[in-house]
Amino acid sequence: MIRHLLSTADLSRDDATLVLDTAEEMAGLTEGRSVKKLPALRGRTVVNLFFEDSTRTRTSFELAAKRLSADVVNFSAKGSSLSKGESLKDTALTLEAMGADGVVVRHSASGAPYRLATSGWINANVLNAGDGTHEHPTQALLDAFTLRRHLGELAGRHVVIVGDVLHGRVARSNVLLLATLGARVTLVAPPTLLPMGVEQWPCTVSYDLDAVLPDADAVMMLRVQRERMHDAYFPSAREYSRRYGLDARRFARLADDAVVLHPGPMNRGMEITADVADSDRSVIVEQVTNGVYVRMAVLYLMLAGAANDGARDERRSERDEVGGAANDGARDERRSERDQADPSAQEETT
Repeated sequence: MIRHLLSTADLSRDDATLVLDTAEEMAGLTEGRSVKKLPALRGRTVVNLFFEDSTRTRTSFELAAKRLSADVVNFSAKGSSLSKGESLKDTALTLEAMGADGVVVRHSASGAPYRLATSGWINANVLNAGDGTHEHPTQALLDAFTLRRHLGELAGRHVVIVGDVLHGRVARSNVLLLATLGARVTLVAPPTLLPMGVEQWPCTVSYDLDAVLPDADAVMMLRVQRERMHDAYFPSAREYSRRYGLDARRFARLADDAVVLHPGPMNRGMEITADVADSDRSVIVEQVTNGVYVRMAVLYLMLAGAANDGARDERRSERDEVGGAANDGARDERRSERDQADPSAQEETT
């Protein structure tokens, strides 16, 4: 497993499959149990470093780390030194001084987690929880995990991703990961909500949602991120919903075994109607549950995986050798002192 998880592009097919398989094991170990804690990360410290507001993702990471028995520190920009002007570097040096083992970082600037991981400021493992409009790798992994549970192996499956690709980070991570796993991906959005260079992504692009639905195994609706929009990207919310929203009429065009996903939070009535979001083929709530399993898997593999186990075993072996030699020397020294103090006992034993 890689040391940092900054992008789904960093994952090979074997890496991605390992994460998904480990997440399945985490689900098996915790589902249906009254006590869901595992001792895998006992003694490790995970810091949730969130420079942007988040409820769903931060809570999911916190639950994942706590279920692995890690010590968790939640660090948000509001009410901290960051609001007083402290730089990312100084924050990283502070975390390093406190002995953080893993840092989960969300930042409004694309590339901030990469900077943190490669700057040399910190030795902890860094996990990208969303950076600007760039990527959100664990969201893509939990989406793939959810799809695999419903569709089986993803190779050859057709996944349609609809909505605000330009301002979101979920689409890019999903396209890269699903392509790695062998799925076929189609992006559907108005031209104004597609980023420059999208033609270089491993996917196809369509502007006609109705045309691609009958062939889809899964449809992922993306939220229109109005908070990031400073221009008019479409005429009106009603017009957007009419062209690119998933309503009952479009839902009926899907295959009987096709599923509907949404990374949340949803704009009900805009990109998806309430009856579709609450239908029996909607797996939106299940995605939230699966997010904890996937993040448990990633934290486990990064902080307690084979490489770390090997390093700990090597250090333990070195300590045992040093400690054994020291103990042997101490025993010989104590025996010599006893013999000098009681020579008669030595004569009797001989």
